[in-house]
Amino acid sequence: MAASADPQRLVIENCSIATVDAQDTEYASGHIVVADNRIESVGAGKAPEGLTGVVRRVDATGHLATPGLVNTHHHFYQWITRGLATDHNLFDWLVALYPTWARVDEAMARAAAQGSLAMMARGGVTTAMDHHYIYPRGAGDLSGAIIGAARDMGVRFTLARGSMDRGEKDGGLPPDFAVESLEGALAATEATIDAHHDASFDAMTQIAVAPCSPFSVSTELLRQGAELARRRGVRLHTHGSETVEEERFCKELFGMGPTDYFETTGWLGDDVWMAHCVHMNDSDIAAFARTGTGVAHCPSSNARLAAGIARVPDMLAAGVPVGLGVDGTASNESGELHTELRNALLVNRLGAHREKALNARQALRLGTYGGARVLGRADQIGSLEAGKLADLVLWKLDTLAHASIADPVTALVFGAAAPVTLSLVDGRPVVEDSHLTTVDEDAIARATRDEARRLAQIAAGA
Repeated sequence: MAASADPQRLVIENCSIATVDAQDTEYASGHIVVADNRIESVGAGKAPEGLTGVVRRVDATGHLATPGLVNTHHHFYQWITRGLATDHNLFDWLVALYPTWARVDEAMARAAAQGSLAMMARGGVTTAMDHHYIYPRGAGDLSGAIIGAARDMGVRFTLARGSMDRGEKDGGLPPDFAVESLEGALAATEATIDAHHDASFDAMTQIAVAPCSPFSVSTELLRQGAELARRRGVRLHTHGSETVEEERFCKELFGMGPTDYFETTGWLGDDVWMAHCVHMNDSDIAAFARTGTGVAHCPSSNARLAAGIARVPDMLAAGVPVGLGVDGTASNESGELHTELRNALLVNRLGAHREKALNARQALRLGTYGGARVLGRADQIGSLEAGKLADLVLWKLDTLAHASIADPVTALVFGAAAPVTLSLVDGRPVVEDSHLTTVDEDAIARATRDEARRLAQIAAGA
């Protein structure tokens, strides 16, 4: 909703500000005024005099204000299978874990979503997404459970309603009992759009169409999924070019690499984003740039599964939209996006561009505006500008961990994980003094522990 004629205002003053706008405007000491759920003003020095309806003033001395972080790829259900298959590559890891994942039910999905969301929100994420693609028969309303957890947390959320229809009997990796039929997957995806998608400017919940990957879905599911998404005006998401094994699979089965295959099925475009995109040649990057196809870069998961180093500097130079992703917590056990700012910078410096690969401000842009662009919401979130939604974070940088680093953006990206003093989503506090305001963290920890044990017991007895 737009700010009302007599809005309630929250005033933040005396902080460093990295706006991440088009000019990368920064203020050494500035202010932010929030009116209802919108940013009203951002600038140097104190807030304007004579503001009415001020319900709270925050003295943010010693802090850096940034846009809220935007997570562009995750699998919440994996929260209850962390720490397993720790020495596997992607395909072996999937084969090891699919039999357990295929027994996730509604209670497990809700608890896992709560755990995943809680860790991200505590670390500055204000917009989250979940690519959920396992829908075992008789498991309950998994999509509703995940969306409900995000609503309770108070974060902005995109559910990428995933699907798989290529089981083991058809040459895929997932067990046959864990996949849907083509018709069932498409119908369930459209029903999720009907029930939950909000296309408004300040939407808290949106839906994307998200068949899982080339090696777990049929060509027809990809093609008809793209047609469904465009008919309903929602975005498209999948995994792409994650490993050399995937590239080999596509060439053997389809006679072409992943990017060319995706293009034949309608899966390149400015309404599409793909996770990982590690093994991209010059032609692939050019195709993504030409079509505006986005990338969710997941550096920790790519390292955990030995997938490789994505060519992020080359993608950015070509104009490809790139954001950051946590990925599932069975391949990134910390589940925190703010650590991915640092990891994206460090991992990419191991690649061909070395120390010129990324700098601190480019890393921050990936985690904020870049993610907003990938999710199709760059006009609403991702930078601190008047008229945008009030999704922002105050990072505390005056403790021992950061006190001797003069530049606040360098401190945030290169330094230890900074505490979050305040995180606003839609103008409402979600985090205060490093603690969630909307949910009971201890209760979530107990629930996720209990559901992880229950899942392990069910899988062991199967």
